[in-house]
Amino acid sequence: MTSPLLNLPGAVAGEGVDAPVAAHYGSLYGEQRALDSGEGFVDLSHRDVLRVAGPDRLTWLHSITTQYFEGLEPGRWISALILSPQGHVEHAFTGVDDGEAFTAHAEPGRAAALIDFLERMKFMMRVEITDLTSELAVAWRPGRYDLVPRDQLTAYAEAAGPAAGLWAFEALRIARGEPRFGVDTDERTIPNEVGWIAEQPWGAVHLDKGCYRGQETVARVHNLGRPPRRLTLLHLDGSENRLPAVGTEVLPDGGGRAVGFVGSSARHHELGPIALALLKRNTDVSAALVVDGLPAAQEVVVDPEVGLHFRPQR
Repeated sequence: MTSPLLNLPGAVAGEGVDAPVAAHYGSLYGEQRALDSGEGFVDLSHRDVLRVAGPDRLTWLHSITTQYFEGLEPGRWISALILSPQGHVEHAFTGVDDGEAFTAHAEPGRAAALIDFLERMKFMMRVEITDLTSELAVAWRPGRYDLVPRDQLTAYAEAAGPAAGLWAFEALRIARGEPRFGVDTDERTIPNEVGWIAEQPWGAVHLDKGCYRGQETVARVHNLGRPPRRLTLLHLDGSENRLPAVGTEVLPDGGGRAVGFVGSSARHHELGPIALALLKRNTDVSAALVVDGLPAAQEVVVDPEVGLHFRPQR
C-alpha cells in the first residue's frame, strides 16, 4: 500500500520493499537532527500488522517465542522472535498489548508467513489471529511506535510533524547497532550474533523463561560467550559518494577471502557513511576491512569473546 504521505511536499519514495513510504522529504540531515532532538515522526506504514486476541494469547505467545509474555502489562512495547529448532531466526515482530489483544508489526510482506506459522501452533489454545495491515499503519516517534488507523494517517502527520523519511530513521538505527530482520540477518542468523539478547529496547530474547523452540542453541552460545558471527558497525570511507548494496562481501584490507557481508547502510549526520555487517567471530576487532572498494573501520556491537551481547554504553 502506497502511503498517502508521499503527497507531502518534498517527499521522495524509497526503494525495494521500502518504496511505499518516503525515503526523505528533502532534508536528510535536517530530518535526522530533528529525530535526534526528539521531534517529528517517521512513516512506517508499509510494515505489516497483525493482532493476536483471546484469553490465552499471552501464555501462548510466551510458550512459542523468545520473549517473556506472561503478565505483560498493557501499553508496554516488546519485541520477540520465533526460532527454528536449530536456533535460527525465522520470524521477528514488535508489539503491544492493550489488555484484550496483542497487536504487532513486522517487516513488509512478512505477516502472511508469520500468521501461517501461528495458526499451525494454536492447537486448543483460545486465541484468534487477524491480519490488520489494511486497517492499521505504523509510525515512529522518538522513543515509541504508534499504531494509526490508515484512514487517519494524514491527520496523524499534521499533528505529529515534522515528517522525517526512512533514510533518517535507518541512519539512527544503524548508529545504535540495532539490526533489521531480513536485511542485517540471513537464514543462518541466531539471536546471539546480532545483539537481540540484550538489555536494549530492541532486545527480543528473555533468558529467564521456560522452554521454547531453539532455546538450547541460544543458551549454549550465550553461556560460552562465543557466537559464530558478530554484528559490527562499520565506519566507511566517505571520499566516494556511494553506499554498498545489501549483501556485499566484506573483505580483509589487502585481499583475501570474505569475512562477512554488509546489511543496511546509511549516511549519518555526525558519523558519515556507516553500515552494519555480520562478520565471522574470529575476525580481529581492530582489522581494517574493505567493502565494495571502500575502506572500513570496525566498531564493536557484539563482542566476539566474553558474552557481552550488546553494545557497551559510551
